[in-house]
Amino acid sequence: MSSSDQSPVRPVVTLFETYGAGASYVGPRVAEALGLPFHQQAFSSEQLEAEEERREKESLLSRVFSAMGPGYAGPEGGAVPAAQRDSYELALENTRIVQEEAARGGVVMGRNGAVILAGRPATLHVLLDGPVEQRVARAARDTGISHERAARRQKREDEVRAQMSKDFYGWDPRRPDRYDMVLNTGSLSLDECVAIIVDAVHIRAGQVPGPAPAAAPQL
Repeated sequence: MSSSDQSPVRPVVTLFETYGAGASYVGPRVAEALGLPFHQQAFSSEQLEAEEERREKESLLSRVFSAMGPGYAGPEGGAVPAAQRDSYELALENTRIVQEEAARGGVVMGRNGAVILAGRPATLHVLLDGPVEQRVARAARDTGISHERAARRQKREDEVRAQMSKDFYGWDPRRPDRYDMVLNTGSLSLDECVAIIVDAVHIRAGQVPGPAPAAAPQL
C-alpha cells in the first residue's frame, strides 16, 4: 500500500492527573474541541473507595486486581506466582484497550497511555498536577463530598494508581519525565489548560498558521 493510500494518524492526548487536578473537566473538553472521542479511565474514585471499604485482610491493590477479572492460578507448583500472572494478563489487556482507543484518536484518560503510546506520532502526553490542598478542595467541591473524605481519597488514589502503574508497567506516573507537558491547575484555570492542550495538539500537527505579514506602511 502506498503512503497516499494510508489514513492519517489521528491525534491523541494521553492525560494523567493526580487526584483532584481537574482531568474530568479538562479531558472531555479537549476531546470536544478536537472533535474526537474521550476515553474514560479504568477505575473511578467511587470504585476505588468501595474496594477499600470492602477489604478485610487483603490489600486494596489486590482487591482492585480481583475486580478486574478472574484469577489466573496457573499449573500447580508453577514457577510464576498467580498474582504475577494476573498482573501480566491485565497489563496485556489494558495495552490492547489503549491501542484500540488510540486508533480512534481522542483523549485517553489514565491507563498508562504515556508509556504504551510513547513514540506514537501525533500524540501529546500531558500530566495535570497541583498543590494538594487545592486539589482536595476542588475534588470536594466538584463531587459534593466533605473535605475530609476528599482528603482520604487523595491519599488513597495518588498511591494506588501509582502502585498499579509500577506493578503493570514499571513506572511512576507522577514523575514528569514521560510527559510532553505538565500543567499546574493550581495556578492555571481549567479552561486555560484546555486551551493550552488544544493549541499544543494543533502545533504538533502543523495546523497552526504562522503570524500574518505586517501591513505595508501608509504613505
